Amino acid sequence: MMQNPESKWFGEREVEADEKTRLVRGVFDSVAPKYDLMNDLMSGGIHRLWKDRLIRMIRPKPQDHHLDVAGGTGDIAFRIRKEAGPYAGITICDLDENMLNVGRDRAINRGWLDDFNWVTGNAEALPVASESVDVYTIAFGLRNVTRIDDALNEAYRVLKPGGRFFCLEFSHVDEPFLARVYDGYSYTVIPRIGQMVAQDRDSYQYLVESIRKFPTQKQLAQRMKAAGFDYARFTNLSFGIAAIHQGFKA
Repeated sequence: MMQNPESKWFGEREVEADEKTRLVRGVFDSVAPKYDLMNDLMSGGIHRLWKDRLIRMIRPKPQDHHLDVAGGTGDIAFRIRKEAGPYAGITICDLDENMLNVGRDRAINRGWLDDFNWVTGNAEALPVASESVDVYTIAFGLRNVTRIDDALNEAYRVLKPGGRFFCLEFSHVDEPFLARVYDGYSYTVIPRIGQMVAQDRDSYQYLVESIRKFPTQKQLAQRMKAAGFDYARFTNLSFGIAAIHQGFKA
């Protein structure tokens, strides 16, 4: 399989890889202030249940170092903090500074002033030491990475032996009728919501298209194995609208 086939696609538009990274950063610069509200509107709040399921599968522990990639607004890291307690090491890394600013403000509003390490960085070249992380998470971020195989290799690099990888991402519905209904909703309703709430139709059109360009559940599991992960597997959520992928570094 060719490595990083998605690097030339920004949604359904063909671009150069470096341009894609710049365009993705522009999308999240635009949507950052309304990102969490839009997630609620787009999913009817179901994304919260998916994220809670992810945390139950992780079982965060206070002695572990957690790295949440593409986690700027803090949704996953905050859940980890609640489960693991105040002494857990939690690093939040995001490509976009505006997303991190939203997350910092949200943390301060919760009274969490020094509970997280906030880092600006690309999932393809993490500013994190090798074998320094116990749990790597990325939620609704991997499909926006220009070079997914590079990001998986980086996840493997930073994890300690025995470390665990978790990816929560929109995925592919297998049941044909439900897939048609989901496609109709995604392409018709979500960009309109983006226009009404965030005044940004184009960014949400891209986010819909990016889901369709993302590898299938089985394809991503194979790419995780190619990066070195053992026990690569996935759990479908809501008939495959989303999926949680897991891997283990021996």
